[in-house]
Amino acid sequence: MIIDRNIARYVVFSDDSLSHALQKISQNKSGIVFVLAQNGVLEGVMTDGDFRRWLLETRDFDLNQPASLASNSRFTSASEELPREELSALFSRRIEFIPLLDAQGRLVAVATQETQPIQIDHFTLSEDSGVFVIAEIGNNHNGDPVLAKKLVDLAVQSGADCAKFQLRDLESLYRQAASGSSAGEDLGAEYTLQLLERFQLSVEDMFSVFDYCKTQGIIPLCTPWDASSLRTLERYGMPAYKIASADLPNHDFLHELARTGKPLICSTGMSTEQEIRDAVSIFHQHGAQFVLLHCNSTYPAPFKDINLRYLSRLSELALGSYVGYSGHERGIAVAIAAVGLGARVIEKHFTVDRAMEGNDHRVSLLPDEFTQMVQGIREIEQALGQNSQRTVTQGEMMNREVLGKSLVCVRTLRAGEVIQAEDLDIRSPGKGLAPYLKHQLIGRTAQRDIDAGDFFYPSDLRERQIQAREYRFNRPFGIPVRYHDFAAMADKSNLDLVEFHFSYKDMELDPAKFLDSAGYDLDVVVHSPELFEGDHIMDLCSDDESYRRRSVAELQRVIDITRTLKGYFHRSTRPMIIINAGGFSMDHFLPAQERQRKYEKIAQSLNELDREGVEIIPQTMPPYPWHFGGQRYHNLFMSAGEIAEFCQANDLRICFDISHSKLTCNLEKTSFASFIRTVAPYTAHLHIVDAAGVDGEGLQIGEGEIDFAELAAELQRAAPTASFIPEIWQGHKNQGEGFWQALEALEAAHL
Repeated sequence: MIIDRNIARYVVFSDDSLSHALQKISQNKSGIVFVLAQNGVLEGVMTDGDFRRWLLETRDFDLNQPASLASNSRFTSASEELPREELSALFSRRIEFIPLLDAQGRLVAVATQETQPIQIDHFTLSEDSGVFVIAEIGNNHNGDPVLAKKLVDLAVQSGADCAKFQLRDLESLYRQAASGSSAGEDLGAEYTLQLLERFQLSVEDMFSVFDYCKTQGIIPLCTPWDASSLRTLERYGMPAYKIASADLPNHDFLHELARTGKPLICSTGMSTEQEIRDAVSIFHQHGAQFVLLHCNSTYPAPFKDINLRYLSRLSELALGSYVGYSGHERGIAVAIAAVGLGARVIEKHFTVDRAMEGNDHRVSLLPDEFTQMVQGIREIEQALGQNSQRTVTQGEMMNREVLGKSLVCVRTLRAGEVIQAEDLDIRSPGKGLAPYLKHQLIGRTAQRDIDAGDFFYPSDLRERQIQAREYRFNRPFGIPVRYHDFAAMADKSNLDLVEFHFSYKDMELDPAKFLDSAGYDLDVVVHSPELFEGDHIMDLCSDDESYRRRSVAELQRVIDITRTLKGYFHRSTRPMIIINAGGFSMDHFLPAQERQRKYEKIAQSLNELDREGVEIIPQTMPPYPWHFGGQRYHNLFMSAGEIAEFCQANDLRICFDISHSKLTCNLEKTSFASFIRTVAPYTAHLHIVDAAGVDGEGLQIGEGEIDFAELAAELQRAAPTASFIPEIWQGHKNQGEGFWQALEALEAAHL
């Protein structure tokens, strides 16, 4: 049983809105909130089930009404003084959470038997959170508060979540300290006591360093080595405590720590399994939240003695609580491997110089090493994924198109003919039906005319083919085309425009060979290539000046071709050219200062172009662009604020790619609605397509996470005249079937 005293995530007030209560239920992932009066007295409980019952009973579905309307006033609660055995007896299949009240009926804690997230200051440790990375500064400041703050700065730069220190009351902790002499102690204890006497920060300096941590956005934690130090840290308001390996068998001290109600992070070095069990029992007696850290207390620890597989066993001993790893070995590999084995907390010693005086410096990581460790941990977090059914990733789908095989037709089939086995062959690339679907295709009646060499598509297994028709939208619309399919696609619907997606090969073609000299009653948009001959990816802000200049030159060629195209399209006045302006990186995202410098280079590059008669509109970008079938990191035209600032400063508009920007918001855990409201006023053109996760772009409408009815309403308010295309990945297949399907869905959403 856990007694969680960090109750803020469970609490709403009776006059808070229902929508706020639902948001709280979603955020705390517990399916419950407790409804309090303004004085903290518990008035009701609201669960998912309570809300559903309210929906069935009410005719007024206004979620701005008070949460008290849907709360249940009949609930099981208990006094905070109730013995733990009696409290445990109150749980059942129906009751998973028990509010604990003080004598005035105010909520002071929540008891549960389920593993709950642990709140450590602003960090929520859970199965879904990132690993909590602790930079153990300890006494590596060597008694210098200036060095301590420098170490804090370096820990922040290295990506640590927490900077941890140690506090001792030497007089109460060491039997010889009161006499001012360590004579008579063993050499190891004598050496340690002398170092501590010289290198301990004063309480005032320690508190000052804690305060500094907060200003730098990193969580300060501390290991109290004695009861006096614990009382000092309680006076400061420490959000959690680290328990040193040496104190795990110190039961009196464990009781005192558990009674604080703060989360406890406990190293298990030097302890037997029974001692670990005893400590867990003490924590459970008090309902304390805790994390057990696997640890070998040798400095440095030999790799052969670490036994990292013990993490699995330690997880069993933790009885549902989280486990982690505190390492004293050389290097970073073991800590990263521990994350792969389930560690949710990683602690490593941190210093600026391993040659400094003191025990811990020699087993500490330097700042650049700590940075590499954190990066490795974050990569492993992403790589672990979920223990669920395997799905084909976005990158794999792209490569499957290129490398895979498909079913193709070997003779001309007419609609109404029955498909025979001899009509089929298997060829590359993988653009059509997968070969294993061959037997589902044989014996079906062809729903369309199929030429020899054509691919079969998933729609050939359906009874109804999706056909183009006329559509009604509140704004100009079109579809993406290439030269080779323009004539077949453009007259299928009442399009307002077409958007030519150029490859660098297309730029060598003569438009006159594909376009009627009489022209078309359409507008035209051009999507510039991103990839050019010789594996050159457009980058208008490259630090390689020759590379940047080539990007500018290639874009000038696109501009010149666009001016030629304009003559064929009678509605065109100042054709838009969509660009991916550059700013990608290979291994990590760039800091804000570096991004600003690159925005300035893009502005410089655009000013070097002859843009007469055309409008350049940079496209909003996803966090993980695909280049050559693999992922990189993007940095520019992702942040809504940066996009708005760039447009204002340079009098530019953008192409708002809905899928790209939704992925960015997912990664940054920011509001997509807020993003739309910030960026829409600068939007000239839209790429509308669904998205999922952080790299699932180009999905068919309705197959991802975007609410298109809400999107349509937001765009109607803020960008009512912006044109759009449905940029469905591979939507051009089977005569644009994916585009027509998307347009049907978007029409229904009242775009």
